[in-house]
Amino acid sequence: MPRVAFEDIIKTYGKLTVLSHLDLAVDDGDFLVLLGPSGCGKTTLLNLLAGLLDVTAGRIMIGDRDVTDLDPKDRGLAMVFQSYALYPTKTVHGNLKFGLAASKLPKDEIEKRIAWAAKLLQIEPLLERKPAQLSGGQRQRVAIGRALVKNVDVFLFDEPLSNLDAKLRTEMRLEIKKLHSELNTTIVYVTHDQIEAMTMATKIAVMDAGVIQQFGTPDEIYERPANLFVAGFIGSPAMNLCPARLTVANGRVGAEAEGVVGLLDLSDYPFAEAPADGGRIILGLRPEHFGPIDKPLPDAAGVLELPVQYAERTGSDATAYLRTSDKLLAVRIDPGEVNAAVPGRPVKIGFLKGKANVFDAQSGRRM
Repeated sequence: MPRVAFEDIIKTYGKLTVLSHLDLAVDDGDFLVLLGPSGCGKTTLLNLLAGLLDVTAGRIMIGDRDVTDLDPKDRGLAMVFQSYALYPTKTVHGNLKFGLAASKLPKDEIEKRIAWAAKLLQIEPLLERKPAQLSGGQRQRVAIGRALVKNVDVFLFDEPLSNLDAKLRTEMRLEIKKLHSELNTTIVYVTHDQIEAMTMATKIAVMDAGVIQQFGTPDEIYERPANLFVAGFIGSPAMNLCPARLTVANGRVGAEAEGVVGLLDLSDYPFAEAPADGGRIILGLRPEHFGPIDKPLPDAAGVLELPVQYAERTGSDATAYLRTSDKLLAVRIDPGEVNAAVPGRPVKIGFLKGKANVFDAQSGRRM
């Protein structure tokens, strides 16, 4: 499979700069997810790759070919859109065949590809139905099949699951991931849904305001967010971000969070530069890295004492929200502890050693 590379990409609309000097490389066979909030530039970047928009400056490479100025049909890509974009008057078979009509392929080769895609996507019984007779998940399978039959090296997905309900989204995530595993093709996938990104991607590019904030594997982005934007965007419940002050004395480094009783030990934190006593930081604490309520946590980095605001249970998960001076601290707890999390009651809870994230309060960058 070819490598896809964006080199110093700029996209402007008049005086508005949507993408600014963007560099990104997608390795052979990678499943890259462009992740970010609405308006961050992820769909614009995908459309530049597809050839649906013109690049203002920079170039796009697919393998050793410069495709920056090529027509979409000459780029060797196939795209699955957010809307299914199926032809309502054609059957499933007709929709799958339509994209191959101008390819001048032999008829038996076209039928062979349609049969292969239908079997792979488990839509063989649906070939004579029209889109109105299909469910949302079935329509999306047909849309994916229409891309698959083109037999290209790179597939583009533009938020393909956003029109499906929660159950179907889960099913289709598994289907798309299985397809990637079986075909070993390069996929570039756009979404604002972090669950889709974390479960499907081999690499994620987190975007905001036309800039890639961090690029890496899902684990790297989750465990070591590069800045406050990534830290706050990835995770559900989101990472707790607490203003704090560093304390450095006798070779020990700690942090005192505003509105929280207790000191957090950061002596084992891998600071890029030597921390300064009194330095202003933002502590990043994942909800799942806290221990049980009112029970000692072996080798804890520190113990916090805060009143409960409220707690909620969602099946196998539960979250307690503890009140600091000006915000709520989300703490993932065992569902059996929900009854112990009584609103207004002060509780003690430990934080796991080595799990804190530290960001510079001024620049927002990871320290």
